[in-house]
Amino acid sequence: MSHTVDTNYSYIIEHPEALRRWKETIASEPYKSYLYSYPHKTSYREFETKLPLSELWSKEPAESFFLYMHIPFCGARCGFCNLFTLPDKSADVHAQYVDALERQAEQWAPFIQNKPIARFAIGGGTPTLLEPFQLDRLFRIAKEKVGMDPSRTSISVETSPETVTIDRLDILKSHQVDRVSMGIQSFIEAEAEAIYRPQKPLEVERALEQLKQYQFPILNLDLIYGLPGQTVDSWLYSLDRALSFEPGEIFIYPLYTREHTIVKPEQIRQSGEDRRILLYTAARDRLLAQGYTQYSMRRFAREEASSNKPLFPYGCQEEGMIGLGCGARSYTRNVHYSSRYSVGRSATASIIADYVAAENYSTADYGIILSDDEKKRRFILKALLHTEGLALSSYVERFGTQTLDDYPELQLLVLTGLACIEPDLLCLTHEGLMYSDAIGDWLISADIRSRMESYVLL
Repeated sequence: MSHTVDTNYSYIIEHPEALRRWKETIASEPYKSYLYSYPHKTSYREFETKLPLSELWSKEPAESFFLYMHIPFCGARCGFCNLFTLPDKSADVHAQYVDALERQAEQWAPFIQNKPIARFAIGGGTPTLLEPFQLDRLFRIAKEKVGMDPSRTSISVETSPETVTIDRLDILKSHQVDRVSMGIQSFIEAEAEAIYRPQKPLEVERALEQLKQYQFPILNLDLIYGLPGQTVDSWLYSLDRALSFEPGEIFIYPLYTREHTIVKPEQIRQSGEDRRILLYTAARDRLLAQGYTQYSMRRFAREEASSNKPLFPYGCQEEGMIGLGCGARSYTRNVHYSSRYSVGRSATASIIADYVAAENYSTADYGIILSDDEKKRRFILKALLHTEGLALSSYVERFGTQTLDDYPELQLLVLTGLACIEPDLLCLTHEGLMYSDAIGDWLISADIRSRMESYVLL
């Protein structure tokens, strides 16, 4: 991973030509890194001393928790995927894994039962690849072992077209799921095949018809732009097909090509041209015209798309993420931890096997202890990369210092029109949102960047 943006910020601010070149550098690589969490998982390392979870969670100041379960199995690995997931449909493998997840939940429960679960998500992989009985077990583990109250918890589950069945949807409905998210990526079979995704448009439409019948409060659909052979017309065709099912939420993702993904960078360039910015703006304009509100570079939603439950409060800047399952990450304010991470099939299978065979899950041995600088950068990034922006007073309340005193380079965003400052708010402009990935990458600290660059994915 290269990082070529000039860091002599005072010089850039004072020289218009340098400021222009700085912005050009940001805009030249708009999709360098998808910063969906910070610090990135590739910055994690083995702790010198194992950390007792009882101590980590007893010091966590969050008023409520986010419970996440990771199911690292899928039907096939897509060409764009570098997630911790294993193509394996074996029912016995899945059963052994859920057994281990239940043991882990039983051991973690005493550390976290003093505060409510405000959000609960099951992701992967494809959680609905599990047999219905095992899928049902996940909800019972959350309720009976961890104390999740489904009547007051926002619940989200990921699925895929081929695993949408009546018996599975009945389970989701019976457990009061609020949000079902389905990755479609494209309604055009040739485009799906180009990213090694075995998916038929008729199967997608069947799944969507069934999902609509169950009337979950929020239906989220994921689409990808920049696929090999994709044009503006074919991209908007897929977007319009998705819109015809009236989803409450749509995420649009650029096609990322990274180490160990099957699809390579040269495959997304047509005639030497990267058209992802053009495709992004076409979709953004279409979604805004259809009444969706933009909340980040990727997320567009209808304002009425929400749970109708009296939910426990949960602040977007809180930590308190409880990650159950192999590959899940857990966040306290001071420490982020998880199992080891891989993309390669054999290494991933080995990590899962170690997790299933384990008897003791009461310590953290792999992750990162956040420095004060990392806590501040995380706080800034979590707010700035969303349309609500960073409330400068909230930064002062958390850290006791001024944002622009700590990070004067943020002024570059304002001076180049990528962000604006209102009395108490620093937020990205429409142009800034378009370059969110590059801005996020630019704000990564030198220490985290060094760790990421030295990481080897097996």
